[in-house]
Amino acid sequence: MAEPGRRLSPGRCRGFSLIELVAVLVILAILAAAAMPLAQLSARRAKEQELKLHLRTIREAIDAYKRAGDEGRIARRIGESGFPKTLEELADGIEDKRDPKQGKIYFLRSVPTDPFAPDELRGSQSWALRSYASPPEDPKPGDDIYDVHSRSPETGLNGIPYRQW
Repeated sequence: MAEPGRRLSPGRCRGFSLIELVAVLVILAILAAAAMPLAQLSARRAKEQELKLHLRTIREAIDAYKRAGDEGRIARRIGESGFPKTLEELADGIEDKRDPKQGKIYFLRSVPTDPFAPDELRGSQSWALRSYASPPEDPKPGDDIYDVHSRSPETGLNGIPYRQW
């Protein structure tokens, strides 16, 4: 230890050399590069969980709408399937024919957005629709909404395309 008022010689300066600083930065860069794929995987898993939740929520609402129609709570014409015409009907509500004093029956608070959809598509626009008359192997929209699926061309971590979830 240096005595007060005494200077250290240039060879005995304390601190880090440039080589030590570069070595630490290289090690940090390697650790950051190793952590990036894990962070991306974690974000993808979170979006997949959100997609599963939104699909389940919408599908349960469609089924509840159909049950309400079968129970006579929703007016429908002869020959109609009993499924909603739009996803907005699930959130906007339908008049309760059994109990008009109650008002409307609501099946969703709002139409969720597909987490894999482009940012400009929100709510019902973000989903691909399948009508009751459409075959499962070739889903197409029609007069009603029997099911929904993602428009994303990507494949999930489980190897199944999001369109087939």
